[in-house]
Amino acid sequence: MAPIQNIMVPVFMGEGRLEMQERPMPQIKNPDDVLLRVEACGLCGTDLNILAVPPAHKAEVGTVLGHEFIGTVEAVGAGGKYVREGDRVVIAPRLHCNQCRYCRRGLANQCEDYKTLGIHLDGGLAPYVVAPERALYKISRDVALDDAVFAEVLSCVFGGTTRVQVNAGESVVILGAGPVGLLFGMVYRASGAGKIIVTDVAPFRLAVAKQNGADVVINSREQDVEAIVKEESALGADIVVDAVGSLLPQALKLARRGGRIVSFGLQPHALPPVSQYLISRYELTVQGAFGGANHFPGVVQMLESGMIHPSTLITHRVAAANAHEAFNAMRAGETMKVIVTHDEQSR
Repeated sequence: MAPIQNIMVPVFMGEGRLEMQERPMPQIKNPDDVLLRVEACGLCGTDLNILAVPPAHKAEVGTVLGHEFIGTVEAVGAGGKYVREGDRVVIAPRLHCNQCRYCRRGLANQCEDYKTLGIHLDGGLAPYVVAPERALYKISRDVALDDAVFAEVLSCVFGGTTRVQVNAGESVVILGAGPVGLLFGMVYRASGAGKIIVTDVAPFRLAVAKQNGADVVINSREQDVEAIVKEESALGADIVVDAVGSLLPQALKLARRGGRIVSFGLQPHALPPVSQYLISRYELTVQGAFGGANHFPGVVQMLESGMIHPSTLITHRVAAANAHEAFNAMRAGETMKVIVTHDEQSR
């Protein structure tokens, strides 16, 4: 078969615009570069924030979006050591510099000079991508594609659950029934959690939460969340996860005395008033959690073990050429997890 010369890709053009463009096939330029054929790419809230008007997350204009992707190795640069042609890999898209003050302290997720595939560099909405070998983690083909494509977002969730670990039988309240919130529920359940309570304002998402193992679901727009949590957990929750990014005041009221809170969701413009009294008086632990740079090996192990199957969260599949339709459905709240694939013509 003749080499592919050009590919069609959806390009971020700023101010909420995606435009299909013909681009040259990406090429290996550096010794540690690896050419990947993308198998699938997940869409998430960060992508929506990039495409918001005005944008709520910065990205390079002219970049192909998509940072949650999985691929097959097509070619390896001269300096490659750990992957070979035909390997299936998941991608850690946040490329840290290894030189800044935080990287040198072992805090790669706080890197001061990072670049991200799918935000600053071309990502998985392209059918072929070049990535540095250090960003790749091999994963068995025994893991279903629909599970493996969750590796990136799972690495972020896994980071939160390792910072605030659950003890066997403990109760967990999750504020926000989006994909991230429900992944927290899956990982905490696999780690030994007892009762899992999920809140949201969308009946559709609460129904999906129930289907995916939540013991109790609460519509926070229509029901008294605090009263129900106290009734279901006696003292209050052992662990509360704010997967939304603006609900810390509520989380403080739902945790039992001595309880732990994971502040995970990111909303830069949200400035809720927080009662420091509750934190001090009831000895609450509030733990921020961001990114998953060091958690991919654990995530691969989790997926290969079959302990969780996040594919149950997929509600929509679209071709990359129709990505704009997927974003519209996400904005309308009609989706849980959207997966983008590349048709044969794109390959």
